[in-house]
Formats: sequence, C-alpha cells, structure tokens
Amino acid sequence: MTRRTAAKTLAAASAGPFFAFGQKPRRSLLFLCSDQHQTAATGCYGSAEVHTPHIDRLAADGVRFEGAYCQSPVCVPSRGSIISGLYPHHHGARILSDALSEDVPTVADLFGGEGYRTAAIGKMHFVDETRRHGFDHRIHAADFNSRLTKAEQQAIRKDQGGAGGTSGVRSELPLRLFRDTFYAEETIDFLRRNAKNPFCVWSSFYMPHTPLVPHGRYWDLYDPESLTLPERTAKALESGFVGHLIRARERGWYQQTDPELRLALAGYYGNVSQMDANVGRVLDVMEELGLLDNTVVVYTSDHGEMAGAHRMWTKHNMYEQSVSVPLIVRMPEGLGRGTSRSELVEQVDLLPTLAELCGLDAPKCDGRSFAGLLRGERYQPREFAFSQYDFCRNVFTRDDRYVGRPPILMVRTERYKLNYLSWERSELFDLEKDPGETRNAIDDPGLSGVVKELEAAALAVVNA
Repeated sequence: MTRRTAAKTLAAASAGPFFAFGQKPRRSLLFLCSDQHQTAATGCYGSAEVHTPHIDRLAADGVRFEGAYCQSPVCVPSRGSIISGLYPHHHGARILSDALSEDVPTVADLFGGEGYRTAAIGKMHFVDETRRHGFDHRIHAADFNSRLTKAEQQAIRKDQGGAGGTSGVRSELPLRLFRDTFYAEETIDFLRRNAKNPFCVWSSFYMPHTPLVPHGRYWDLYDPESLTLPERTAKALESGFVGHLIRARERGWYQQTDPELRLALAGYYGNVSQMDANVGRVLDVMEELGLLDNTVVVYTSDHGEMAGAHRMWTKHNMYEQSVSVPLIVRMPEGLGRGTSRSELVEQVDLLPTLAELCGLDAPKCDGRSFAGLLRGERYQPREFAFSQYDFCRNVFTRDDRYVGRPPILMVRTERYKLNYLSWERSELFDLEKDPGETRNAIDDPGLSGVVKELEAAALAVVNA
C-alpha cells in the first residue's frame, strides 16, 4: 500500500456531506509560514514599532492566538511537527541534520489522498529535498538558484553574507534577487492554475531569519536610534542553564553594544516587514480570485527569535521570544473575526484542527483539534504546552559538549514554565511575578510541588 493510498484510507470517513465531491466544494487550505518570527514583532500582537499591515489584516479577519507554542525552537523538528502532528521524539527528526522519515504521514498525504492539489513552496527544511512528504508540487531554494546567473549568485552572497549574521545592514539587491519574492510568485502562480480545484498549499518564506539584511525599501521603514531595546541586564542568563550563557558569549551576542543592537533590530524588523509584504501579495491574489470565500488561511512561524532579549539571538532555547509563535486562523465564514484567544495551543494541534475545518478526519497524532474553539463551541483547553530541544551539532557550543545529552523539556502552564534537564540544574519561571523570565526560581522551596508536578508532566509526554 502506498503512503497516498494509506492516507486516503485514513480519510475515507471524512466528515459531512457539505464537503463531499459532487455537492458543495470542499474547503481549501492556504498555510503561510515564516521562519524565525518573534510573536511580539507584529503589529496585531501589540508592537507599535514593527510594520506588518498584511498579517494585521489577516488577524482582523480571523482569530489570533496569544498562547501558541512550537514543539521545538529549531527549524527541522518544528516543521516536522507542524506537517505531521507529532512531537519530535515521535516523528524522529530531532535536530537540524535529521531528515524526516518518508514513513511519517503528513498533511499532504491526508489532503492529497482526498483529491486535493498539494504544494510545498519555499523553505520547508526537509533536509533531504528528494523527499516530498506527500506534496505533489515542490519548489525550493535550488529552483530559485537555477534561475540566477553566476554574477547574480555572487551578488547575493556578497550582499547577504552568512546565514547566521546578526549585524543589521541595508541591502542593495533588487527585490527579484530575494528568494522570498520568488516563493511568493510561485505561490501565486500555483493558486491561479488551481483556482477551480480544492488545494492544500504550504507557502513557506525564508524571512525574517538571519542574515539581517532586508531590501532598502524595508530597511528604510526603521530608524535604529528610535527603536526600543529589549530588556537585557548585566547578569543576563547567569541564574539559568549555563549552556545558554556559554553560547551567547561564544557568538558575541552577550557583548553586543546598544548601537550594534539597534542596527540589528532595524535589520530584523526590516526582514519582518519584507516577509509581511510577500504575505500581502499572496492574500491580494486570493482575494482577486475569490478564493477566500472557501479557504481556511493560516499564518504562523516555525519558532521565534530572541532579537537581543537576554543578550541572545536566534533560538535553541525555551525563552518566550524563542518558543512562542504567532498563530492566526481565518475562517471562510468569518467566525471569530478580529478576536484573540489566550488558551494554550501547540503546533501539533494544527493538523487535526485544519483537517476538521476542511471536513477531513485526521490520522492519529499527538495533537488535538481546537476547531471547536474557532466555532465558539465548548472546548477543554490544554493544561500546559510542551516543547523540546535536542542539542544540535556545530550549532549550540563550539565544542559540542552537550550533543547527545537528553533534551531540554519545556512545560508551560498559564503561570509557570519549567525547562527540565534530567542531568543539569533546571529552570523554573513564575510568569505571573516574572514575565520577563529573569529569575530562575528552581531552588525556591515553596515551589517544589510545582516543580515535581511539571516534571512529571514533561516525562509523561516523552514516555507516552
């Protein structure tokens, strides 16, 4: 039995005659994903400085989630969880170099098995791009590079620098030499060609991931001198897991001066705005083609970005800036339009939720549908959100001292967050008293019961 046949069998009991072929058209799905977008760096999430008019427009027409969390604060395992509904320790792609197994059923298998046209356009981070994971149409970086001349490729390398660079600089490239411009155009082309068919489109942008070198149009939106700096004390990271402090110092983030940080923020926010503009291009075509009337639209990011908070950049930790993600769901009927929800949700919940909203039965997975919440029905929220971080080779510390150790396990309730390490001093934050996560309360004797409860919850997830 092929993976597509298996997926079709799983979906054979699809819900509701409203969505069956031969009657009213089934809902399509447009999933818009960015890379490394800090939730707070969005207008609709309260930023008065970051320009995101198109994501804000989507939020005004949909439901904004304020308690959404990724399953790992690093690209590959997080994305594997999004498309499979499985935690990293179940789908197997736990670090950056792990390719997701072809045996893992995905959202594309589910929707493709029901006759949907499926596409994955942009940065999916499959590691092995020969594996399509059920998507019929696949566009990625190699397709972009194949259309460039040698001179253009050299110009991009010179302008953009290394992928991990955290120095904010104004790009001199034309917009057509940014890969996200290409991904937006390819998404639009697919939508135009498949407007009359039910579709499942994953449009995945590279930005606002480093390097922090946006096109001049978006760099010019920000005056570095006027930007608000994140909180970063002289003793940042000293009371928590020492690995984060080592990493921040090794990479030079800990020593970043205020003027350097202002330039870096201008670059990061410019990246956010450039990504937002491409989201807007896709939404404009959806509206032009009349597709919003029968399409569930989602916007999220694979994980967050520290953006200087706690004297850190990128991710690979469990601070809110890293593990919290923006999540917006727009329903064709306008249900919940312009509202926000504070319930805790996980990205593994997306697969069963989107399947239910589109009239399909999701395969068995770790997620639980929150479709009822979107419809205003009775919903039992999660008690906690879970995430895990397995130490990546050549990324966390220079000497790889933690590689092979058991992962950091995060359990976050409405009030507390435990970052559990079985082999090292853990971290506990009282988010009610310490929303900035500046004081590690793991040694507070009055919270020993909380620690035991959350430890048990973390271990229950990984042992399930």
